[in-house]
Amino acid sequence: MAPEISDDFSKFDTRKKGYLKTKQVEEKDEDWAPHVIKLPKGTLPQYIELTNYQMFCWKLMGRAVTLRTKPNPRLELQLQQAQMRMRAEEYVAYVWTTTLLVLAACLAVASLLGGTMLALLHVPVGLVTVFFILIVMLPPMMTFGVLLAIPSSKAKTRGRDIDKRIGAAMSFISAMASADVNIDVIFKELARQDIYGEIKNEAEWITRDSELLGIDILTAINRAAQRTPSVKFQEFLQGVVTTSTSGGQLKPYFLQKAEQFEKEGKLEMRSQLETLGLMAETFVTVVVAFPLFLVVIMAIMAIVPGGGGSPGMTVLLLEMVIVLMVPFSQFGFIFFVWNTTKESSF
Repeated sequence: MAPEISDDFSKFDTRKKGYLKTKQVEEKDEDWAPHVIKLPKGTLPQYIELTNYQMFCWKLMGRAVTLRTKPNPRLELQLQQAQMRMRAEEYVAYVWTTTLLVLAACLAVASLLGGTMLALLHVPVGLVTVFFILIVMLPPMMTFGVLLAIPSSKAKTRGRDIDKRIGAAMSFISAMASADVNIDVIFKELARQDIYGEIKNEAEWITRDSELLGIDILTAINRAAQRTPSVKFQEFLQGVVTTSTSGGQLKPYFLQKAEQFEKEGKLEMRSQLETLGLMAETFVTVVVAFPLFLVVIMAIMAIVPGGGGSPGMTVLLLEMVIVLMVPFSQFGFIFFVWNTTKESSF
């Protein structure tokens, strides 16, 4: 005979109630059942499609890549951070096929040039062999290295863009939070603002995960923190998850982060101004004063008899300084300053 159960604990008796049974989805329970995602009229979902060349690479090398390579989580993360919509296996097949095509082209060119050098120019065999090896080996190796570095380079570019715009984005987020807007709506509205560049794209991924894939907002934010290329944005998203799960309030956190990024932006701007001042002094010394003194000294040496070398060589050196050294040094400084000080367009 089963023992009697107290009334206080009778509601927890699993023999009477099916707490351990798997819940069955009923037809009337529409929230749990599969449902259709409705898009606005006239819009079409965007599918991930490979280009014709990428599809050719996958058909040619896909099986070999699948059988001979191991999973590469680092490359997968770099592709996600760069938002290159390809799987790691597809990108490796693309790299391998391109490298093989470059190798075949280099073999053809090296064979043609090597035969010409031996038959017509009578170049020594050893020199032709060295030339053949360099032509065949260097371009494929450079192609392989450059293609593998492209995802990382694009991810770093996106990270720099996020870091430049994160102060303005935090002001937008803190303003929305001050109006007691939910966190999912904040990221949804942020995903509609084109002026925030790559932060907009990160917010789009969060909105896609939460609304289209049905993932809860904190999990979507945590996934975004794992794949974002910006350390600052990653720390911000991780702080959102930590604050929410620990029972804290997001409004003070957003305001604090907005103030923090504003101060950091001012410090970076001050450091940038100091760097520009140093670059201006270097420009005056290296690009303006030094070539001027060099031209004057060389002109005097050309006039004075026995001042060092023939006049023709001195004139040639002067032409090289004026035509090559001065313009290239100026363009180099201009490019460096532009690359250092360029601001993201708002």
